Amino acid sequence: MNNSNENFFVEVLKFSLLTLIVVLPFRMYIAKPFIVDGASMSPTFETGHYLIVDEISYRIENPQRGEVIIFKYPKDPSRFFIKRIIGLPNETVEIINGKVTIYNEETPNGVHLEENYVEKTSRENIKVKLGENEYFVMGDNRGNSSDSRFWGALPKDMIIGKAFLRLLPITKIDVLPGNFDY
Repeated sequence: MNNSNENFFVEVLKFSLLTLIVVLPFRMYIAKPFIVDGASMSPTFETGHYLIVDEISYRIENPQRGEVIIFKYPKDPSRFFIKRIIGLPNETVEIINGKVTIYNEETPNGVHLEENYVEKTSRENIKVKLGENEYFVMGDNRGNSSDSRFWGALPKDMIIGKAFLRLLPITKIDVLPGNFDY
C-alpha cells in the first residue's frame, strides 16, 4: 500500500470517528427524526411527513398548550404517537359536543379553546381532572384519533419532545410546525 492510500484511509477514519462523536450524541439526546404515520393529526400533519423532534426543551421548560408533541403511547411504550397538548397539569378539561373548555386557577369559570386547526370534531362529552404531571392530548383529526379521551391523561415522563422541524414534504418545510398559542 502506498503512502497516499494510507493517508486517504486515515482521513476517512478520522472523518468517520468525528462524525460519530458529533452526530451520535446529537441524535441520541438532542433531536430525533420522526415520520408521521396515520391520519390523527390531519390536516396539520399527514402520513409521510418527516419531522425533527426537539428532545432538549422539555428538560428546561414545561410543555405548553397548543404544542405538538411526540410521546410514548402509555398503553404500549414501544409505540410513538404525535398529538397536540390541550390540557396542562392540575387543570380540568371538559369536552361537550366537541367544544373544549379548560378550567384552572386563572380561569375558574373556564375558557373555551378556539381550535381552527381541528379537522373533524367528535361528540364525546367528558370531564377530566389532570394530576400534577399529567397532560391531556388530542389529535387534530378528532374523529380519527386515539388520544386522552380514550386512554386517559399522558404522564409527563412519556413525552419525548416537541415537533421542532418539518423537513418533508419540501413544500411544507416549517420550524415549530403545527404549534399554536392559545
